[in-house]
Amino acid sequence: MATAVGTAVRARVAVAALFFINGFLFANVVPRYPDIKADLDLSNTALGTAIAAMPLGALCVGLLASPLIKRFGSARSAVATMALAGVNLVFIGVSPGFVLLCVALFLAGGLDAITDVSMNAHGMRVQRLYGRSILNAFHGLWSVGAVLGGFCGAGAAQAEIDLVWHLAVVGAVTVAAALVTLRFLLPGAEDAEREPREQEPEGADAGGRRALGAHVVRLLAVLGLLAAAAAVVEDSGASWGSVYLRDELMTNAFVGGLAFASLQGMQTVGRLLGDRVVHRIGDRATARLGGVLVLIGMGTALLWPSVPSTVVGFGLAGLGIATLIPAAFHAADEIPGLWPGAGITVTAFLLRVGFLLSPPLVGVIADAESIRAGLLVVPLAGLVILLTSGILEGRRPPAARAGATTGAGAD
Repeated sequence: MATAVGTAVRARVAVAALFFINGFLFANVVPRYPDIKADLDLSNTALGTAIAAMPLGALCVGLLASPLIKRFGSARSAVATMALAGVNLVFIGVSPGFVLLCVALFLAGGLDAITDVSMNAHGMRVQRLYGRSILNAFHGLWSVGAVLGGFCGAGAAQAEIDLVWHLAVVGAVTVAAALVTLRFLLPGAEDAEREPREQEPEGADAGGRRALGAHVVRLLAVLGLLAAAAAVVEDSGASWGSVYLRDELMTNAFVGGLAFASLQGMQTVGRLLGDRVVHRIGDRATARLGGVLVLIGMGTALLWPSVPSTVVGFGLAGLGIATLIPAAFHAADEIPGLWPGAGITVTAFLLRVGFLLSPPLVGVIADAESIRAGLLVVPLAGLVILLTSGILEGRRPPAARAGATTGAGAD
């Protein structure tokens, strides 16, 4: 028993480290978008199109996640692709022009998509060992890493540290840290921690699969739309927050990075508290409250633009979407009869449509009107969240919630 608990704890720490590293890695690039834009003499539309190569890569490559997990396991898939992403970070820094920048960002998106699904699938395995929700905390640590990476990138930009050296150091640290986690992740089959009734759902074939009926397709489509709306909000801070503050509100490089840091910072708070909030009021009510925060927070910031209102608006938006992607992944993973990681893979594929469409859409509107006008997609995404949140689980009965507090280890 002690050995089993120790294995669960070590795996939890290792998965937490993977989420943290994944958040930290690319967040270093985001505050340096204005530098990349200036160095390569890109227009807003060109920058938005280049950024969109990342979710395009995720869409093109991300569906390989489930077959890779089935063949190599979620642990090795996550570690290998994260290490390769660390190497690819250098290519982003040395890209001499628009086309090669797009290629580097395409590769970054593809690798990140597989890492994302793989580490979430492994996190689900660890969560089943604990017998209660711990997934939001993993995503919270991703946000901690993203915040620190954002501050690191903003500081490097303000200090005018050479972009290539900055990204090379971050990439090397990522490769080393990812490889260390591998020995502590869970061995064995991906379904090893599932209850027997989950492994062999009614109507499944001998391989544990079930034909995708219309109901399952609808579930995955709505979960994907909900996650895509959250992605649009998250991308707004990552892709355009810094450019908006620097180009339209005339701030310096460090203050420009605060939009992304504010969004990620409040998203971190929401995720670290998210397991307790969801436990109390359910995923559905939490998502609806989040949609309201996005709609009001960014709507107000765009109506009365200033540096403080913008930073606060992005912060409220980050808090609003804090639990949405973990909730969508969890709901998709609980759909019976799918291959390991398949529900998460499909939902992640659909959410990345939001990451794909958002940057060029905002860029086109920005060139035609202003970045402020382009950022109106954020409150619109909040409205979509309100309309789709009904698909998530409501508040569980007291007996079920009490039972969920038992399991290996403690928070």
